[in-house]
Amino acid sequence: MSEPHGRYEVFLRVARAGSFTAAAASLGYTQSAVSRQVQALEDEWGAPLFDRLPRGVRLTEAGRVLLPHAEAVRDRLKAARAELGALRSLGGGTLRVGAFAAADVTLVPRAVAAFRERHPGVAVEHAEGPTARHLTLLAEGRLDIAVVSTPAGRPLDGPELHPLLAEPMYVALPRGHRLAGRREPLRLAELAEEDWIEGDVRPEQTLMAPALAAGFRPRVAFRVNDWTAKQGFVAAGLGITVLPALAAGAVRPDLVLVPVSAEDLPCRRVFAATPRGLDPSPPAAALLTLLQSGAAALAL
Repeated sequence: MSEPHGRYEVFLRVARAGSFTAAAASLGYTQSAVSRQVQALEDEWGAPLFDRLPRGVRLTEAGRVLLPHAEAVRDRLKAARAELGALRSLGGGTLRVGAFAAADVTLVPRAVAAFRERHPGVAVEHAEGPTARHLTLLAEGRLDIAVVSTPAGRPLDGPELHPLLAEPMYVALPRGHRLAGRREPLRLAELAEEDWIEGDVRPEQTLMAPALAAGFRPRVAFRVNDWTAKQGFVAAGLGITVLPALAAGAVRPDLVLVPVSAEDLPCRRVFAATPRGLDPSPPAAALLTLLQSGAAALAL
């Protein structure tokens, strides 16, 4: 045991036993090995720590000064070993998870609930926001795992990506809308004369980005960011809006969802992201498994 914290343990055993021989027996070392460890510590601090007596040893003044610090080192390392053991066994620690809003409707809360049931000793911290924000937090080491998304064909650079699902798009219509009973997917050209409810962000950051890139120009009547508020505007007959499949579980009963053709709005790809080049922490790896099984069970 040559590392510094090993030498401190040897020092404490010798101080407690008052003998190199007794300390060696309690540690399972030879007496010469204990002597070498103590000598190395004395060389490190530049002072003798024990007076060598005819029968045993006793602490010098320098040894008495070092004693409480050595005990503190031992106690801190003992606590660290316990915390690391709890982390490995999922009996403790913290899991920091982020997700975009639609993933927080069903996919993420179900996975987190299953995680907390299985690993109640792990504290879970949650952050909601757009994918770009979560990519930054992952890169800065402030998240352990995040559920992120990107339109088909658009790469996500930076994190390690674990595919979860391909998410189709719907258009939300009021129940009395002329297309509310439609079964087959709608083409956006059929909605060219409709008023639209869009978010107050740059167009390339919206669900309509692929259609906008292809030349479709919706007639935007209102700009509303919150999903619930958007539904309220649609229900009041003020326009229609695109809604992702992951958010379908939170749709108002007075709205109808009709699928949009993948030719106009391809499925959005959804991933679990972890920091690149690092193995996921045990809690993150456990949540990743639950997210993957939960995504496979969703009928999108």
